Amino acid sequence: MVKDCSKEKGIEMQNISVCVYCGSRFGTSPDFKAQATDLGQRIAGEKWRLVYGAGDVGLMGAVARAAQGAGATTFGVIPTHLLRAEVGKTDLTHFVITENMHERKKVMFMNSDAIVVMPGGAGSMDEFLQLDLHNKPIILMNVAGYWDPLIGLINHMIANGFADPSLADLFTITQSAQETITAIKGKTLK
Repeated sequence: MVKDCSKEKGIEMQNISVCVYCGSRFGTSPDFKAQATDLGQRIAGEKWRLVYGAGDVGLMGAVARAAQGAGATTFGVIPTHLLRAEVGKTDLTHFVITENMHERKKVMFMNSDAIVVMPGGAGSMDEFLQLDLHNKPIILMNVAGYWDPLIGLINHMIANGFADPSLADLFTITQSAQETITAIKGKTLK
Protein backbone atom coordinates (compact mmCIF):
# COMPACT_ATOMS: atom_id res chain seq x y z
CA MET A 1 0.00 0.00 0.00
CA VAL A 2 1.36 3.43 -0.98
CA LYS A 3 0.82 6.31 1.43
CA ASP A 4 1.09 9.82 -0.04
CA CYS A 5 2.25 12.25 2.63
CA SER A 6 2.50 15.19 0.20
CA LYS A 7 2.56 18.76 1.24
CA GLU A 8 0.86 20.69 -1.55
CA LYS A 9 2.64 24.00 -1.92
CA GLY A 10 0.78 25.50 -4.87
CA ILE A 11 3.61 24.76 -7.28
CA GLU A 12 2.56 23.81 -10.79
CA MET A 13 3.78 20.51 -12.23
CA GLN A 14 7.05 20.77 -14.08
CA ASN A 15 7.28 19.62 -17.68
CA ILE A 16 10.04 17.06 -17.05
CA SER A 17 10.54 14.83 -14.03
CA VAL A 18 14.05 13.47 -13.55
CA CYS A 19 14.54 10.40 -11.39
CA VAL A 20 17.95 10.33 -9.72
CA TYR A 21 19.24 7.08 -8.26
CA CYS A 22 22.30 7.57 -6.08
CA GLY A 23 23.99 6.52 -2.90
CA SER A 24 22.78 6.98 0.65
CA ARG A 25 26.45 7.60 1.46
CA PHE A 26 28.87 10.21 0.11
CA GLY A 27 31.50 7.77 -1.13
CA THR A 28 35.23 8.43 -1.13
CA SER A 29 35.57 11.16 -3.75
CA PRO A 30 34.51 14.75 -2.98
CA ASP A 31 33.47 14.93 -6.65
CA PHE A 32 30.49 12.68 -5.92
CA LYS A 33 28.88 15.15 -3.50
CA ALA A 34 29.87 18.16 -5.61
CA GLN A 35 28.23 16.68 -8.70
CA ALA A 36 25.11 15.62 -6.77
CA THR A 37 24.74 19.18 -5.49
CA ASP A 38 25.34 20.60 -8.96
CA LEU A 39 22.79 18.20 -10.48
CA GLY A 40 20.13 19.21 -7.95
CA GLN A 41 20.74 22.89 -8.68
CA ARG A 42 20.66 22.34 -12.43
CA ILE A 43 17.41 20.35 -12.25
CA ALA A 44 15.88 23.30 -10.41
CA GLY A 45 17.40 25.73 -12.91
CA GLU A 46 15.59 23.94 -15.72
CA LYS A 47 12.35 24.08 -13.69
CA TRP A 48 12.21 20.29 -13.72
CA ARG A 49 10.97 18.09 -10.91
CA LEU A 50 13.36 15.87 -8.93
CA VAL A 51 12.15 12.34 -8.24
CA TYR A 52 14.38 10.37 -5.88
CA GLY A 53 14.51 7.95 -2.95
CA ALA A 54 13.40 10.49 -0.28
CA GLY A 55 16.47 10.05 1.92
CA ASP A 56 18.25 12.94 3.61
CA VAL A 57 21.64 11.24 3.80
CA GLY A 58 24.56 10.84 1.41
CA LEU A 59 24.24 11.80 -2.23
CA MET A 60 20.44 11.48 -1.99
CA GLY A 61 20.31 14.21 0.61
CA ALA A 62 22.79 16.38 -1.29
CA VAL A 63 20.85 16.31 -4.56
CA ALA A 64 17.52 16.90 -2.79
CA ARG A 65 18.74 19.77 -0.60
CA ALA A 66 20.34 21.45 -3.61
CA ALA A 67 17.20 21.07 -5.74
CA GLN A 68 14.97 22.33 -2.92
CA GLY A 69 17.29 25.22 -2.15
CA ALA A 70 17.15 26.32 -5.78
CA GLY A 71 13.35 26.10 -5.90
CA ALA A 72 12.66 22.73 -7.54
CA THR A 73 9.57 20.65 -6.96
CA THR A 74 10.64 17.45 -5.21
CA PHE A 75 9.02 14.01 -5.20
CA GLY A 76 10.51 11.52 -2.77
CA VAL A 77 9.58 7.86 -2.36
CA ILE A 78 10.78 5.74 0.55
CA PRO A 79 9.79 2.32 1.87
CA THR A 80 8.79 2.03 5.50
CA HIS A 81 11.81 -0.06 6.47
CA LEU A 82 14.24 2.67 5.30
CA LEU A 83 12.55 5.66 6.95
CA ARG A 84 15.00 5.63 9.84
CA ALA A 85 18.18 4.45 8.08
CA GLU A 86 17.87 6.88 5.15
CA VAL A 87 16.38 9.63 7.35
CA GLY A 88 13.19 10.19 5.35
CA LYS A 89 13.14 13.81 4.14
CA THR A 90 9.60 14.83 5.05
CA ASP A 91 9.80 18.47 3.89
CA LEU A 92 9.60 17.55 0.20
CA THR A 93 6.85 18.82 -2.09
CA HIS A 94 5.62 15.22 -2.31
CA PHE A 95 6.70 12.60 0.23
CA VAL A 96 5.47 9.07 -0.47
CA ILE A 97 5.90 6.08 1.85
CA THR A 98 5.65 2.62 0.32
CA GLU A 99 5.41 -0.82 1.89
CA ASN A 100 8.51 -2.19 0.12
CA MET A 101 11.29 -1.60 -2.40
CA HIS A 102 9.27 -2.93 -5.32
CA GLU A 103 6.58 -0.33 -4.77
CA ARG A 104 9.23 2.35 -4.34
CA LYS A 105 10.79 1.53 -7.71
CA LYS A 106 7.40 1.42 -9.40
CA VAL A 107 6.25 4.78 -8.02
CA MET A 108 9.57 6.44 -8.88
CA PHE A 109 9.52 5.00 -12.39
CA MET A 110 5.90 5.97 -13.05
CA ASN A 111 6.61 9.56 -12.00
CA SER A 112 9.73 10.07 -14.15
CA ASP A 113 10.49 11.05 -17.72
CA ALA A 114 14.24 10.40 -17.54
CA ILE A 115 16.51 8.43 -15.22
CA VAL A 116 19.96 9.42 -13.94
CA VAL A 117 22.14 6.88 -12.15
CA MET A 118 24.84 8.54 -10.07
CA PRO A 119 27.47 6.72 -8.01
CA GLY A 120 25.87 4.49 -5.43
CA GLY A 121 25.71 0.97 -4.10
CA ALA A 122 23.76 -2.16 -4.92
CA GLY A 123 20.43 -0.30 -5.03
CA SER A 124 21.65 2.16 -7.66
CA MET A 125 23.11 -0.66 -9.73
CA ASP A 126 19.88 -2.64 -9.43
CA GLU A 127 17.97 0.32 -10.87
CA PHE A 128 20.44 0.66 -13.71
CA LEU A 129 20.20 -3.03 -14.59
CA GLN A 130 16.45 -2.62 -15.26
CA LEU A 131 17.37 -0.57 -18.32
CA ASP A 132 15.90 -2.85 -20.97
CA LEU A 133 12.47 -2.91 -19.32
CA HIS A 134 11.41 0.53 -20.56
CA ASN A 135 12.19 3.21 -23.13
CA LYS A 136 12.88 6.18 -20.84
CA PRO A 137 16.24 7.87 -21.31
CA ILE A 138 18.86 6.53 -18.91
CA ILE A 139 21.93 8.57 -18.09
CA LEU A 140 24.80 6.80 -16.34
CA MET A 141 26.62 9.66 -14.58
CA ASN A 142 30.17 8.34 -14.42
CA VAL A 143 31.58 10.85 -11.92
CA ALA A 144 35.33 10.40 -11.37
CA GLY A 145 35.19 7.15 -13.37
CA TYR A 146 33.03 5.47 -10.72
CA TRP A 147 31.10 3.32 -13.21
CA ASP A 148 34.15 2.37 -15.34
CA PRO A 149 34.15 -1.24 -14.05
CA LEU A 150 30.43 -1.62 -14.90
CA ILE A 151 30.94 -0.11 -18.35
CA GLY A 152 33.86 -2.51 -18.85
CA LEU A 153 31.70 -5.45 -17.80
CA ILE A 154 28.95 -4.47 -20.26
CA ASN A 155 31.53 -4.22 -23.05
CA HIS A 156 32.95 -7.58 -21.95
CA MET A 157 29.49 -9.22 -22.12
CA ILE A 158 28.97 -7.81 -25.62
CA ALA A 159 32.46 -8.85 -26.79
CA ASN A 160 31.91 -12.39 -25.53
CA GLY A 161 28.53 -12.80 -27.18
CA PHE A 162 26.38 -12.78 -24.03
CA ALA A 163 24.70 -9.47 -24.86
CA ASP A 164 23.68 -7.83 -28.08
CA PRO A 165 25.67 -4.72 -29.06
CA SER A 166 22.39 -2.79 -28.82
CA LEU A 167 22.68 -3.07 -25.02
CA ALA A 168 25.19 -0.22 -25.10
CA ASP A 169 22.62 1.95 -26.89
CA LEU A 170 20.13 1.77 -24.01
CA PHE A 171 21.97 4.37 -21.94
CA THR A 172 24.12 7.48 -22.28
CA ILE A 173 27.31 7.97 -20.29
CA THR A 174 28.11 11.41 -18.90
CA GLN A 175 30.82 12.67 -16.57
CA SER A 176 29.16 15.68 -14.92
CA ALA A 177 25.88 17.32 -13.98
CA GLN A 178 26.23 19.77 -16.87
CA GLU A 179 26.66 16.94 -19.42
CA THR A 180 23.77 15.09 -17.81
CA ILE A 181 21.35 18.01 -18.22
CA THR A 182 22.43 18.38 -21.86
CA ALA A 183 21.87 14.65 -22.43
CA ILE A 184 18.41 14.75 -20.86
CA LYS A 185 17.44 17.70 -23.05
CA GLY A 186 18.64 15.81 -26.12
CA LYS A 187 16.65 12.68 -25.19
CA THR A 188 13.40 14.21 -23.89
CA LEU A 189 12.93 17.51 -25.73
CA LYS A 190 13.01 16.29 -29.34
